[in-house]
Amino acid sequence: MKKFLDLLSEEMGKAFEAAGYDGTLGRVTVSNRPDLCEYQCNGAMAGAKQYHKPPIAIAGEVAEKLADSPVFSETAVVAPGFLNLKLSEEYLLQVIREIAATPKFGLEKPEKTKKIMIDYGGANVAKPLHVGHLRSAVIGESIKRISRYVGHEVIGDAHLGDWGLQMGLVIMGVKERQPELVYFDESYEGEYPKEAPFTISELAEIYPDSSAKSKEDAAYKAQAMEATYKFQNGVPGYRSLGRHIVNVSVPELKKTYSSLNVEFDLWKGESDVQYLIPEMVEYMKEGGYAHISEGALVVDVKEETDTKEVPPCMILKSDGASLYNTTDLATIMERMRLYHPDQIIYLTDKRQDLYFDQVFRCARKTGLVEPETDLKWIGFGTVNGKDGRPFKTRDGGVMRLETLIQETKDEMYRKIKEGREMPEEEAIKVADLVAVSALLYGDLSNQASKDYIFDSDKFTSFEGDTGPYILYTIVRIKSILTKYKEQGGKAEGLAFKAACSESEKSLMMALVQFNAMMQSAAEETAPHKVCAYIYDLANAFNHFYHETKILSEPDEGRREGLIALLQLTRDVLETCIHVLGFSAPEKM
Repeated sequence: MKKFLDLLSEEMGKAFEAAGYDGTLGRVTVSNRPDLCEYQCNGAMAGAKQYHKPPIAIAGEVAEKLADSPVFSETAVVAPGFLNLKLSEEYLLQVIREIAATPKFGLEKPEKTKKIMIDYGGANVAKPLHVGHLRSAVIGESIKRISRYVGHEVIGDAHLGDWGLQMGLVIMGVKERQPELVYFDESYEGEYPKEAPFTISELAEIYPDSSAKSKEDAAYKAQAMEATYKFQNGVPGYRSLGRHIVNVSVPELKKTYSSLNVEFDLWKGESDVQYLIPEMVEYMKEGGYAHISEGALVVDVKEETDTKEVPPCMILKSDGASLYNTTDLATIMERMRLYHPDQIIYLTDKRQDLYFDQVFRCARKTGLVEPETDLKWIGFGTVNGKDGRPFKTRDGGVMRLETLIQETKDEMYRKIKEGREMPEEEAIKVADLVAVSALLYGDLSNQASKDYIFDSDKFTSFEGDTGPYILYTIVRIKSILTKYKEQGGKAEGLAFKAACSESEKSLMMALVQFNAMMQSAAEETAPHKVCAYIYDLANAFNHFYHETKILSEPDEGRREGLIALLQLTRDVLETCIHVLGFSAPEKM
């Protein structure tokens, strides 16, 4: 089904053509003065120069052709040449019926279905997730869900950090505590234990202790770097310990991600592509792409059009060690071989723009991707405290993500219990659902590239532009529909009716914008557009609700039409919150 504004523009375009003008001048937009009209067309202004005619004259001629339009009930010409439009209630009803009867509320399938890979985890094993991991997780998850909803094939990859210095730091921490373990006997040739020599709680202590010691003791840091080198170069005991670190870390990471409804299709790490690096390096050398510069192997990626300095992309350091660049390029190489994606999307802190510019240019220059493969980087802003600085704990440390989630759940539980009689188990469940909506909506309602203030009081409020307000609106609709059924009302085969009030018409006009919004959110990888839409839709519904008798409406046909409108509103809202990553309870 076509976008609603395109349908209106088609009707307006026909009127322009009938009046003897170019039909493309008939573009219709939502009015920026809703007090004057619902929609507007400024085509006569654009056509004045083309046709050497006053815009007011052109607008008048076009308005005459719309006198019998089934789409617009009123067309007013306003100086110096605007066309102010009011929609026909009967035409709006026709469109509402069509979107309710069409899969995905009239959303058309994309012209070309793409295979998209999204790299949106980036967690390091051996370390707990912290607040800084929130944005990549929830933005990436939402982009994945939106892209799938519109019809693309999407693969989400956690892309774990399991190859760097933190591995050596943990290995050193384990060695200090249990030096007698067979992993550190390099002459040992037997099988290594299947069970890790540490638990997740012990691992949570080992890494920060070892990391802190390495900052104070240069000799200890040198030992950790040597341990990292041995691990990366395949010393059996160290490599076995590395597998234990990953195996113990991943279930805990999954648990935290799952509490935010974030799921990955792949749990690959940097270690998974190390086998490809020698082949990739040789390919870049033989192809003449890479050369030695100050002892390091690099690929020049600067272009003639550059207005700023873009350094070469380093492939290997002077000591032959690989870098993040190396791993990311090898990962691109593997993804192209195994999955052949049309697009690869990366989500990281926005300060990494130069890094991804280098990596993408290198991948293209060396032919690691096809010319038509789209490499896209989404750089997101930081989560800040009320002081405007990166969010911290009360004592100034980096807050663990699970702590932030639990504190939000505790706050929502307190609010749910205030003035409500609800069984304990149900209160906990509802509080958890609403807390996740508060966190996700609080983040996603902001444009990804912008920093935002994490304000717990605001995010957990049931009023304003918040997740709980959206859920409260959905629960209000569900409550009305439940009462309707309890009163013997039928839920199927209900016929929509033309709007009888301005608030009812406004709600319908919000609903018909769904397919255009969702298509735009997918094309622009912009979850904040979904948030803005459902906030407007929730406001439209609540305005309609406060002005309209629904269950007490005496006319049965009219009452059924209102219930049909509520069902459609509920379904659209629940579809939207699903692609954002959260869900609504039955009651609050």
